Amino acid sequence: MANETQSTVLSELYTEIVAEALFVAQEASVLRNLVTTYNITGQGKEISVPIYAAVSAAAVAEATDLSNTAVNPTEATFTASEHGVMTTLTDLGATTASRNVAADIGKLFGNAIAKRMDQDLIALFDGFSTGIGADDAPMTALIAFEAAAKLRGQSLPINECNMVLPPGVAYDLKKNATNSFVNPADARLQNEIMNTGFIGTIAGMGVYESANISNSGTAGDYKFAAFHPSAIGLALKQDLKIETQRDASLRGTEIVATAVWGEGEIYDSYGIEIESDSSIES
Repeated sequence: MANETQSTVLSELYTEIVAEALFVAQEASVLRNLVTTYNITGQGKEISVPIYAAVSAAAVAEATDLSNTAVNPTEATFTASEHGVMTTLTDLGATTASRNVAADIGKLFGNAIAKRMDQDLIALFDGFSTGIGADDAPMTALIAFEAAAKLRGQSLPINECNMVLPPGVAYDLKKNATNSFVNPADARLQNEIMNTGFIGTIAGMGVYESANISNSGTAGDYKFAAFHPSAIGLALKQDLKIETQRDASLRGTEIVATAVWGEGEIYDSYGIEIESDSSIES
């Protein structure tokens, strides 16, 4: 078996006094709390979500029969699959280290699962049919307001919508929002950005940054989105689970982190794909 966590690998933990561990930073899941989650624990691994088209009411004269309106929903189907990561911690590696290595590995693996969930949900942004912005221009407040207008055009409450963008693009939005488009109309927003670096809301939408958004293949070019929770669905069959299993012959313990989920688009028109080029990346 390869890739065990052995005593030679843990040599940095042998010192008599060990400072608090530093973990390689990984973004926790941001998207999970911004989409529609369906708990399918105890059910099968597949879920179908009915999608109803809007219907219209009509004026009708007294003592006149109403006409039938056909209600024929479509459906979005999500299939949950397993995601996981594992290592084997040898007895010698565990007993000669000055820290609780198993707990450290558990935290590391938990972060890895959260990051993968975010990446799976972010990958759906590219599927939205409506797109704005350009891959050769920086993000501006004007583009954020355009996305909000298109979502409002779908009769969506804008305060329930969110925009998720990468840090390099968020920099351009903050720069622009403290300069031209909102100056001097929204001094509150300007002060918030200047004092904390946090946008909070813009055009009525919540704004979130995620380092889990990868460039689209060219450095600085990104695809991200503004959307309502009903645009994307997450079928969660098993939340994060970390287990250990003793392997006596190997004199070690397997540490396994798993989660089971599936994701997919629900209402395509409830999401707006945005393209932008970060001015600080090349």
